Amino acid sequence: MAGGPSGPAHRARSDDVSASQTLTAPSGFTADATQSSLGRRASANLSVAELYEHAIRRDEGFIAAEGPFVVRTGAHTGRSPRDKFIVDEPGSHEGVWWGGFNQPISEERYDRLRARIVAHLADRELFIQDCFVGADPAYRRSVRAYTESAWASIFCRNLFRTPSAAELAAFQPDFTIIDAPSFRADPARDGTPSETVILVHLSRQEILIGGTEYAGEMKKGAFGIMNYRLPDEGVLPMHSSVNVGQGGDVAIFFGLSGTGKTTLSADPERTLIGDDEHGWGPEGVFNFEGGCYAKTIRLSHIYEPDIYSTTRRFGTILENVAIDPVTRDLDLDSDELTENTRGAFPLEFISNSSDEGRAGHPSNVVLLTADA
Repeated sequence: MAGGPSGPAHRARSDDVSASQTLTAPSGFTADATQSSLGRRASANLSVAELYEHAIRRDEGFIAAEGPFVVRTGAHTGRSPRDKFIVDEPGSHEGVWWGGFNQPISEERYDRLRARIVAHLADRELFIQDCFVGADPAYRRSVRAYTESAWASIFCRNLFRTPSAAELAAFQPDFTIIDAPSFRADPARDGTPSETVILVHLSRQEILIGGTEYAGEMKKGAFGIMNYRLPDEGVLPMHSSVNVGQGGDVAIFFGLSGTGKTTLSADPERTLIGDDEHGWGPEGVFNFEGGCYAKTIRLSHIYEPDIYSTTRRFGTILENVAIDPVTRDLDLDSDELTENTRGAFPLEFISNSSDEGRAGHPSNVVLLTADA
C-alpha cells in the first residue's frame, strides 16, 4: 500500500549508511565496529516521526491515545550496576576510584566481548543518532549511539542534545555507545555475573551494552564519561537538577534517583536548566542533557502539571507504563510492571525550560535525602 511500511514513507534515505557512504569514525574506535560494517543496515539521524514509523513496523511498542510511544524493557526495569564493568588499563587506571560498583575488567576480556557483540550485530538493522552531551560548547562531547531499536534512537534524541544541520555536517564523535540488548553474555565463557553486560572503556571512549533494554544505561554511561573527563578541565560533574529565578539566582538540587530532583526543579516560577546531570565550571553551571528522564509513577496533573503533560505528547518515550490494550489510555498509577516507570522527553516539552541549558554560579544548594 502506498505510504505503508514498504511504500515511499520508508524509502532509502540519503543519510542511511551504505557501502558508498562513510560516517566519520570516533577517535580510537577501530574500523571493524564503525560505518556500515556494524549492522546489516544502519539508518542515521532519522527524525522522531520517521523513527515512530520504524518502531511500529518492527512491533517495538504501542502508540498511546495521546501520542507517546510506550515500550516494555523486559526483565530489566532499572539499571544493572552489578553487571557494569570498567576496563582496567594503563590509560585510565589511576583515574578510577576502584571498588564498590566500579568493577574492573581486563582489556583482553573486553576485546573478546566487544568482538562478539560486533559479530552479533552483523546481520541486524541498526539506528544511529549523532548527539552532543553538554550544553557548554567549551566542554561538550559528541556521541554516536548505535541502537538495535528505533525507540532507543528516539530516547537518545530526547535525552542528549541534538546538533544543528551545520554541526551535523561536520560531526565527529568523541565517544561511541553500542546498545545491543539482544546480545547475551555467557557467564562461563565471559566471566560475567549474568547474561547482561555494561562495559566502559574510558581511554577508547566506548560504551558497550548487552542483555538489557533499559535505556537508562545509555544515559548513565554518557554521564560516566563526562564524570571521568571534566574534572581535569576544571568542571565539577553533578548528579543534580538546576533552575534559575527571574533575578538570575541559581539553585542546585542534589539527590539520588527518586528523591525529587525533577519535581522540585520544575517550578513554574523559575526557569528549568535541567533535571539530572550538570557541570559546574568557571563560568557557571550547564546541563549535560537535552531532555528529562522522569519517573512517571503516580504523576498528578494537579501537583506536577508540566511533567504530567509530557506523558500526553508525541515524541515522549514511556518505559513500562501500563496501557489499556484497546483504548490505549495510560494508567500512571499502576506499578504492574515496576515502580520505576519512566518518561523520556526533550526539555522543550517543559514550558519554562531554558533553550541554552546554561546559567551562572549557584546561590542556593539543596541536598535531597527523601522522596518528594
